[in-house]
Amino acid sequence: MLFISSFTFVNAQKNVSGVKLDETITVDGKKLTLNGAGIREKWWIDLYVGSLYLPKKSSNGTEIINSTDIAAIKLDVVSGMISSEKMMGALDEGFVKSTGNNVKPLQDKINKFKSFFKEKFNKGDSFIISNEPGDGIVVYKNGVKKGNVEGQDFKKALFGIWLSNNPADADLKKAMLGM
Repeated sequence: MLFISSFTFVNAQKNVSGVKLDETITVDGKKLTLNGAGIREKWWIDLYVGSLYLPKKSSNGTEIINSTDIAAIKLDVVSGMISSEKMMGALDEGFVKSTGNNVKPLQDKINKFKSFFKEKFNKGDSFIISNEPGDGIVVYKNGVKKGNVEGQDFKKALFGIWLSNNPADADLKKAMLGM
């Protein structure tokens, strides 16, 4: 019975809502390990799978947010209901929450970041949002680099959308932190 329980847990880490997740990914030449993954849902509809990749596993959201180490959040779109406009609206809401409604100092960086999500979204699209020392936040859509935004202040606000004490989705936060 213990074997079945352990197998289910491991399987859940590799396949979430039909998305097969790699146990490791390589970003900027560095190997990152899957820390945890879960579903972002709204109105009982699965929208995307959010997964967190780190150099070493951690369940401390605050340390991850404040870290300058390489890290990545991967978003795999699982619903045709997500559009570019809806994603940008969700990002706006997330930044308001993660900054305690103090987005003004970051507004130019937020606008630049949102510009990377203007193309049409399709079910199956995959975004990697990585913190790469020297480059800042780098966004890839389906493996193609869309651009970057520099600044640790921006990284903290961005990662805070998923991992802060006031996340966009508390259940997704727990799952990404492997809890």
